[in-house]
Amino acid sequence: LRIPGTDTSFPTLGHQRLLTTAALGEETLASASSSSDSDTGGASPPPRKKHRASAAEGAGEPGASTGTAGLSPVLLGLATSPLPSAAAAILSRNIVNNASGSIMQANGAGQGQDSELSCLNSAQNGESSSSSSSAAVGAHSNGLISSTNNGNSVSTNNGALAGAASGTSSASSASASSSEVGYTMKKKKRLSQSEEDVIRLIGQHLHGLGLNQTVDLLMQESGCRLEHPAATKFRNHVMDGEWDKAENDLNELKALMLSPNAIVRMKFLLLQQKYLEYLEDGKVLDALQVLRGELTPLKYNTDRIHVLSGYLMCSHAEDLRAKAEWEGKGTTSRCKLLDKLQTYLPPTVMLPPRRLQTLLRQAVELQRDRCLYHNTKLDSSLDSVSLLLDHVCSRKQFPCSTQQILTEHCNEVWFCKFSNDGTKLATGSKDTTVIIWQVDPDTHQLKLLKTLEGHAYGVSYLAWSPDDTYLIACGPDDCSELWLWNVQTGELRTKMSQSHEDSLTSVAWNPDGKRFVTGGQRGQFYQCDLDGNLLDSWEGVRVQCLWCLSDGRTVLASDTHQRIRGYNFEDLTDRNIVQEDHPIMSFTVSKNGRLALLNVATQGVHLWDLQDRVLVRKYQGVTQGFYTIHSCFGGHNEDFIASGNHKVYIWHKRSELPIAELSGHTRTVNCVSWNPVLPGLMASASDDGTVRVWGPAPFLDTQGLEAFNENCSNMDS
Repeated sequence: LRIPGTDTSFPTLGHQRLLTTAALGEETLASASSSSDSDTGGASPPPRKKHRASAAEGAGEPGASTGTAGLSPVLLGLATSPLPSAAAAILSRNIVNNASGSIMQANGAGQGQDSELSCLNSAQNGESSSSSSSAAVGAHSNGLISSTNNGNSVSTNNGALAGAASGTSSASSASASSSEVGYTMKKKKRLSQSEEDVIRLIGQHLHGLGLNQTVDLLMQESGCRLEHPAATKFRNHVMDGEWDKAENDLNELKALMLSPNAIVRMKFLLLQQKYLEYLEDGKVLDALQVLRGELTPLKYNTDRIHVLSGYLMCSHAEDLRAKAEWEGKGTTSRCKLLDKLQTYLPPTVMLPPRRLQTLLRQAVELQRDRCLYHNTKLDSSLDSVSLLLDHVCSRKQFPCSTQQILTEHCNEVWFCKFSNDGTKLATGSKDTTVIIWQVDPDTHQLKLLKTLEGHAYGVSYLAWSPDDTYLIACGPDDCSELWLWNVQTGELRTKMSQSHEDSLTSVAWNPDGKRFVTGGQRGQFYQCDLDGNLLDSWEGVRVQCLWCLSDGRTVLASDTHQRIRGYNFEDLTDRNIVQEDHPIMSFTVSKNGRLALLNVATQGVHLWDLQDRVLVRKYQGVTQGFYTIHSCFGGHNEDFIASGNHKVYIWHKRSELPIAELSGHTRTVNCVSWNPVLPGLMASASDDGTVRVWGPAPFLDTQGLEAFNENCSNMDS
């Protein structure tokens, strides 16, 4: 029987035979195609596996049951219904086409061994059939996934033909499904540049984990390329130590490089590794040949060549590795070499090493930087964090809770300051005493260590020496004396007074710990040694606050002209650094000497960049009158700022609004000091005669947490 409009012929076996052939799938259909070739004069090979077709013809035989399992009731019903021969032929043609297309989809299109069916299926889907080697690439369509397992094509049907299998789909629905599959394959999404970049990053990471087959499948299915083939070849030659081949690869990479001079630098790095490996292997003559005949003619980095030549004198391999600061021949040094070589190649040719890890680490660091309450130093490795959640710090981990109230002073407490090593706290009071407190490193509790007495006018300012051996105490405006105490022994080393008309209200240590500067509002400040001997003086400056910079030469002084000037005692020069519109009552400088924190009368707290000489930020939420309040930098990496007034206020350095307001003091807070070593510990001194020690909140129940929230009002920006 020849079907009109096609080149396909079937033996005249009746409707029952025709339907059985359609039900058997690709093998019987291939036999039918062979018969067509015979009718048209072509060579006709014997039908393949015809014994299965014969078995299928018998009613109730296993072959018949298997062959008809995927056919719809419509198809099975037609097998027993008599039709006119012409109508039966046309209907049979439609049934065969639809059934064969559905069966081909269920069994996995593109099997190389059945070329006739491959062509038929390709024509139906609008794509050319691939050879048997393409079976490694999985075809995804409507939940139908074809994957590779141990080199063999494995097909799984996740329900694309469930209707046909259950006997509820019609022949027309099978045809529509086949058309939809073909349309989906035609409309394959084109990847954007960012999507290709992500795939390459994932591929590089998987390759680093040793999942090479997964990487190959990912690149093959996505159509992306992990790196340029020339770069892959170059990488392999470097890792294998095939230096001559690696040099030849550079010629191929030259056209892809960002800079035309990069070829010389890359070649120099290659030859340097080659030279060192020869030396380690004891091949001194070969190493000398590389040095003279290959490295020197490059005429690049001659200083480094001189250094390399000195390695010829190394007596053994360990000496060579130590002097060259080199890991030795092997994977480690060659990986580091590749990292250096990659910097000369664009990322489209070779990805930067461990690029995905780098991006993830940057994302984690950015989240930490943006976290208003992050106050701990964490491991920079990705193993210490979860990439599945955003970084969040709780306010309860911040020093917002009163840990201790120190009540040993019997009058207003004007100043407090932690030692540089964070182990002690010094407090000065109107009661004429200085108390040294010891910080317990485990519990962070403070206990009284020493009491230093005899400051007749009270103590309004304290300064620890750089090594925390000495402590200098100054009095209020009408005090002309200064006390220098040995903290370890509790003895007074120096009591200094240049004149009864002086006002020594501020002091700052030189970084060498052997000198200090002191002054006040009577019009002068001095530089002295530990015995109080006058070394230098600067007249005509009414000093409000002093600070020595790390260069050991420059002294910053705020004066009554609403400015901070820098004074150099070596060349006797001065320059203006900060100019405000209102009096600067006090200031402090960050550890790196870049930022200054000013308390400005009637204005509040201002942050200045001393290097660029610009106002960076004005912090809101607090103002002060014409009295002195001392603020501080603090927390991890000095990311926070604390000051006082009626409460203790805390800001993140980048946020103008306070992130916490700490209640507890009943009168003005004169000074706040943040422990430089323990970022969760802070102290505040107040006119109420107490010193409060602040720390993270302890474990609280619901009622306690509500009370804590009242005590520490959060003001997120």
